[in-house]
Amino acid sequence: MDVIEKIEQIQRRCEDLRLAGKILALVPTMGFFHEGHLELMRVAKRNADAVIISIFVNPTQFGPSEDFAAYPRDMEGDLAKAKNVGVDIAFTPSVKEMYPEGFQTTVSLGNLTNHLCGLSRPGHFQGVTTVVAKLFNIAKPHLAVFGQKDFQQLTVITKMVKDLNMDIQVVGMPTYREPDGLAMSSRNTYLSGAERKSALALKKSLDLASGMYDRGERDAARIKAAVEETILSHPHTEIDYVTVCDPVTLEDVETLTGETLIALAVRVGKTRLIDNCLLGSDSK
Repeated sequence: MDVIEKIEQIQRRCEDLRLAGKILALVPTMGFFHEGHLELMRVAKRNADAVIISIFVNPTQFGPSEDFAAYPRDMEGDLAKAKNVGVDIAFTPSVKEMYPEGFQTTVSLGNLTNHLCGLSRPGHFQGVTTVVAKLFNIAKPHLAVFGQKDFQQLTVITKMVKDLNMDIQVVGMPTYREPDGLAMSSRNTYLSGAERKSALALKKSLDLASGMYDRGERDAARIKAAVEETILSHPHTEIDYVTVCDPVTLEDVETLTGETLIALAVRVGKTRLIDNCLLGSDSK
């Protein structure tokens, strides 16, 4: 596995692969890998000739009161794990390499970022779309693989690719979970033992919503109220949002008439966790 820090070098390497007729897959990450990340890489491996990952904790998607400095990092461990699953190239740029002095260009979307996490994390998605657009331009992959745990991020990136006519297939993969149902996240390491137990409220509440839907409930307010009650019945929990919305536009719905997204963000102790599920779909 090649480890490349410089943009010019990885552009040259990827261009050589494309000229050789290879299909390239990119998995953008912020590192501190768990099995969810590795599964995205395995999917990329099955669908491409060469797999590129990026490991870059992107400062522009963190707010001033968020955990950029404390965000967990393990470059040595990440590279070993990536190599073990067959990654071909790891791109590990510095902040200065990605955002040199004088950098001022951004990519932003409209309405899609005015919902869910976009409401409580202003500027977050502009940071995400800008860095992902840069990574797409640097590696020029044929496909890029993302997890559905951050459903809004996947939706925003898919829309950006469509709107800007990027010749890239965006592949979304189901949320990878711990055996007890907790969605895998690098931030799970912040949880104390008691908080870890309370964090299971996220999946329990989504399962409750799914069960209500399967039994015929279509009133969004009643589903939302039941989810909120379940979450708040666990200690150490504070709800950022619970939203029942259209999975394409992310606009709130009052009545579930087709495939519908229920998405939530919850602080467990000081740790902000997200999760979601699709109702009226085979994906849970």
